[in-house]
Amino acid sequence: MAKKQKNKKRKSTAWKTQAQQADKHELYEKSVQQPEADVALVSRIYKKRFARPARSMREDFCGTAVFAYEWIRNHADNRAWGIDLDPEPLEWGRARHGPKLGEDQSRRLALIQGDVLEVRHDLVDVTVAFNFSYFLFNTRETLRNYFEVARKTLGDEGLFIIDVYGGGEAQKPQEERREVDGFTYVWDQHEFEPIHHKVTNFIHFEFSDGSRMRRAFRYDWRLWTIPELRELLGEAGFNETEVYWEGTDGDTGEGNGIFRLCERAPEDPAWICYIAAYR
Repeated sequence: MAKKQKNKKRKSTAWKTQAQQADKHELYEKSVQQPEADVALVSRIYKKRFARPARSMREDFCGTAVFAYEWIRNHADNRAWGIDLDPEPLEWGRARHGPKLGEDQSRRLALIQGDVLEVRHDLVDVTVAFNFSYFLFNTRETLRNYFEVARKTLGDEGLFIIDVYGGGEAQKPQEERREVDGFTYVWDQHEFEPIHHKVTNFIHFEFSDGSRMRRAFRYDWRLWTIPELRELLGEAGFNETEVYWEGTDGDTGEGNGIFRLCERAPEDPAWICYIAAYR
């Protein structure tokens, strides 16, 4: 009898669609995050400014903390804190990435379930808020308050860095598809409300067997602009801000993944940049 039950379970598993078998956090990391490139960029910006390498880092809204794990692996003296309110991605990251760290590396990484506005620890060289996560603060008061908190996490030679997206295409309800490793990533700009500049976006995943993981992630954000963000960073006490703008591939017309310091940029219907703010 036990053998028959075991075989029945195998048959049931075999009939699951690709979407049912897939892991949304793994799909997200493959399609959205580029931790090696991000660590290289942050390190380059910090060293250019302060003529020394950054060694301590805080990742706000860290999710699975893949950036923090990469930071730890990047140098034997690096330390990192990752903070997120949601325990699920934190635990997923611990299970997936934690075993890849050595004992010393594990000691240099702290993952904390908590509110980024409240968690305190040693001062760091760098604090990051990536994947537009801070867009959840939808008033000037709440976002300025977060920026003030982020500034207080930094030492005297401190860098706070955020990413931003925008352009006319960012305000249009539409779906953008991109083929990734064995699946299709779908960025769904579901709704844009112009009076308050609020957006509702979803991420879906599609598979070759026709199955779909709908609304794997949902985002209700205010679509902030670069001038607004730089002004708020100044109001929060940062001494200076810089914009690192993505270049354009001459053949495809798409972003080339290379970010350079700019004070003026060409018109672009869909762009991504980083803002570096110095304590």
